[in-house]
Amino acid sequence: MDPAVLGTRLASSVLVPALRRLFVQEGPGAGLTDRAVRLSSLVSFRGEKRTLTDRDVERLARKLVGAALEGPGEPPFPYDESEAVVLALARTLHSLGDLDMDDVQAVRLGHRELARTLRRAAPALGLSTDADLFLATLTEWACLHILHFFTQRSPFVARTLVEQSRDLAQLLARTDELIRRLPPAGARDGAFEERYLRYVAQRHRHLTIYGIDLRDAPDRWPLEVAYLSLEATAAAPQHSFGGLGDTFDDDGRGTMPERLRAEDAFEQGHDRVLLRGEAGSGKTTLVQWLAVTAAAARDRIPFVLPLRTLIRAGQLPAPAAFLSAVGCPLTAPDGWAERVLDAGRALVLVDGLDEIATVDRHRARDWLTGLIAAHPGNRWLLTSRPTAVRPGYLADQGFRELLLPPMRAADVTTFVERWHTAADAAAYAPPLLDALRTKRDLARLATNPLMCGLICALHRERHSYLPTDRVELYDAALSMLLTRRDRERGTAGPELGEAVQLELLQHLAYALILSGRSEMSRDNATALLERRLPAVAAAAALGDATTVLATLLLRSGLLRQPAEGVVDFVHRTFQDYLGARYAVDEGHALPFVQNLADDPSGEDAIRLAVAHARPAERDAMLRELLSHDRPRLTLLALACLEHATTLAPSVRTHVEDRAARLIPPRTADDAKALAEAGPLVLELLPGPDGLTDEEAHGVAITASILGATEPAGALGVLRRLRAHPSLDVRRQLAGTWPRFNPVEYAAEVLDHLGRTDLVLRIETTEQYAALRRMRPWHELTLHGPHRLADFAAALPDRAAVTLLDLRDNAELRDLGALTAFPALGGLWMSDCPNATGLGRLAELPLTDLAFSRTADLTGLTGLRKLKRLSLDQELPGDSLADGLPVEAPLEFLFLGRGTTDRTGLRGLHHWPTLTTLSLGRLTTAPTASDWEYVAELPALTHLYLNGVLLHDHPASLTTLPALPRIEVLRLASLHGTEDLSALPARFPYVRHVVLQTAPGRTFPADRYAPLFPDAEITIDQR
Repeated sequence: MDPAVLGTRLASSVLVPALRRLFVQEGPGAGLTDRAVRLSSLVSFRGEKRTLTDRDVERLARKLVGAALEGPGEPPFPYDESEAVVLALARTLHSLGDLDMDDVQAVRLGHRELARTLRRAAPALGLSTDADLFLATLTEWACLHILHFFTQRSPFVARTLVEQSRDLAQLLARTDELIRRLPPAGARDGAFEERYLRYVAQRHRHLTIYGIDLRDAPDRWPLEVAYLSLEATAAAPQHSFGGLGDTFDDDGRGTMPERLRAEDAFEQGHDRVLLRGEAGSGKTTLVQWLAVTAAAARDRIPFVLPLRTLIRAGQLPAPAAFLSAVGCPLTAPDGWAERVLDAGRALVLVDGLDEIATVDRHRARDWLTGLIAAHPGNRWLLTSRPTAVRPGYLADQGFRELLLPPMRAADVTTFVERWHTAADAAAYAPPLLDALRTKRDLARLATNPLMCGLICALHRERHSYLPTDRVELYDAALSMLLTRRDRERGTAGPELGEAVQLELLQHLAYALILSGRSEMSRDNATALLERRLPAVAAAAALGDATTVLATLLLRSGLLRQPAEGVVDFVHRTFQDYLGARYAVDEGHALPFVQNLADDPSGEDAIRLAVAHARPAERDAMLRELLSHDRPRLTLLALACLEHATTLAPSVRTHVEDRAARLIPPRTADDAKALAEAGPLVLELLPGPDGLTDEEAHGVAITASILGATEPAGALGVLRRLRAHPSLDVRRQLAGTWPRFNPVEYAAEVLDHLGRTDLVLRIETTEQYAALRRMRPWHELTLHGPHRLADFAAALPDRAAVTLLDLRDNAELRDLGALTAFPALGGLWMSDCPNATGLGRLAELPLTDLAFSRTADLTGLTGLRKLKRLSLDQELPGDSLADGLPVEAPLEFLFLGRGTTDRTGLRGLHHWPTLTTLSLGRLTTAPTASDWEYVAELPALTHLYLNGVLLHDHPASLTTLPALPRIEVLRLASLHGTEDLSALPARFPYVRHVVLQTAPGRTFPADRYAPLFPDAEITIDQR
């Protein structure tokens, strides 16, 4: 974000007062000292002059970020990252107190370098590119104002004059040295550098995707659109003890790899970096990004040197030939490159050490170290695949080693969105993201930019129907990785054709699958290849098994060495694919299935074996799965149909009929049983089109349960249901929130739900960040010890809240805090023992109040607007009128456990407006006089009675008078064995009888139909 753009969002009137609070106010005095002032003594959250706490600094950061988000135009970064940005900015500002410099040194440093220093001291990992760029710009903007503060301090001027006097001689000496080192050609150099930097920016501003020749698939993307900021890892210096591979610092504490943004590889004083990454992990893209950003910043002169290009000329180039060796059409002034290197202004980017022959790597190493020795002070980057060179390859030259790990889920999402933006195909992105969440084989493939690009291209080529044929997806990936990518890049390498490599690799994959492992020792791999080589003449011509394995590790892009002496496949899914292919080719398809049927980790291999198999083999394999009569294997057989292009109709029908009993689930119990089949279910769940409300609810329950172990896949299913109108479905979607990342789930599902009659439950403070970004919710449950002030601050619009349900909250004390919700019409409280101040709620439009286990009922009688009141605790006094608001126009009243122990139903006549009376699990049976109060209510048409009256107090019902005005009778917590014969005479005009079962009980409605021949009877199953 450009500072000018940020300025339109964050005016100085907001920024300056906030930043001033970070510094102690200057005391009185003449300010004649010439001593600089340490920054640690200036900040207001350290030392004896502490006036701010860590929480205060966080509040300031939150204010700044909030003001920027509320500004005009598009937000600078996604709303769901604002909490992470706030915390990162707070840490950055807090690091001011840890800088080892004074105010004069800070001003000399300049606001940009000061900002970089602060960010190095408090790195912000895990942010998207947009959020990280916003944080960097805001930090620079803040540092500019901070330095302005320093220059206004009275001691600063005197101290600056002293420093200028002391440094004048040094400055003159340095200027003389600079003049001596710069030849008269400097003017011509400057003009040429402008042309060269423009050329670099233009030359490398697009990415090329090798190995993709699909119709309409873009092969060149704008770098600024497509670049994805990836994390790199770098282990700190370590010592190994015990021989078990554990690593420890000198003090015996375990170490974790340092994580940083890959483009920050040169931060923290590291000028020499060896970057390792698997095929397609983004090494070359990073080289381009570093070159383009250096050209734009004008702080370094970038030289992009692909070794595969340089090595063709035979002699690796001296600096004077850097440009001509890579085909740059510009002619530099004589000696220009040497002068750039001598001045320490170069960024030398050497790409692809693994892409040249082993013998040439020794030459390349000598060439590189010679350049470094001749031209110290520059920045150097060398890229390679992990297995091409040994660990510590250039450690003696001061090179720091970084590794590009697999992409995270958030990185994959960003990549897919940007790919489709660059390809002008935005409509294809959402269905592909859903597929990546629900189809585990695709998700495991999409771990680096190269494979993500292939999947995007195939998905677009097939118009969102990826994969119609998994075999085609894998074949395209294997072809690209094994031969075509190297051939199109012009990489030299040993002659091992695609078919030969596949033959050897699938032999290794089959051995791994049969052993139930995903890696083997290098010795075992060599032994397996040695036995296979006599049958593969083309490979045997290359050399012995050791040589062949080394070649596969280096060039195949499929096999790697994750640790010394260990070999595995870069993706488990490639191992499954190749092993399944080998089993079919060798005629072992049926034994392959039999061996893996009991192992859930073998499901993918079985599916791929079915895809490779011949029709007769497929029939036998699927019948074998069905013969076990187990839900998981039945569903696995159903999943295999996707890839069974030719299959006996009887077998297909058999599989579909068996699976139809399981999918879609029609009840909650069916849904729970289906979830036990495991993550495979997520790929098979239908919907929402064509499902009944009950089936859609079952699908939601199954996906919710699996969200605990497969959140990405479950989220893809639930996301499809977010527009469903059924209240049960919406309640399920809202209720499963705690199983997922709160911000992501809110953005993908919750914010799209219809709000009608839906209550959202809040349990953790982590969910607050999601609340801030969603459309307002009208009905909310707050569960647990939350402070109402913090909760209210997290809501985007408190005036939109009409119902609050507060549970298990010992922190809730003064209910006056609820006046922050001016539209609050409903309040439910349960287990809030310290809540006081019910009378403070009289100023709210409160019409619905329910509470239980609340100690202080003082003020309840003053709530005169109530229409619905529910109580589940003992009331004071001898009459209901002693504790309840007599003047309230109550229409609904629920009296529960213990409520009538002291009062009975005395005083009930004070509410003639009552239309519904609900008597819960009363601990004291109503007397005949209590029932008379009920009979006197003139508007009462609905009566709800809990089954406890039938079970524990049957004698009470014999005193119940006839109630001819009752039209709806609801009986709760029934077991189905109750005697209801006394009730029909007491409710002669009842029109609707609702029989609610006790949990886990069932009984038919016709059991009681003869008792109420003129009424509709409904069973409410619980």
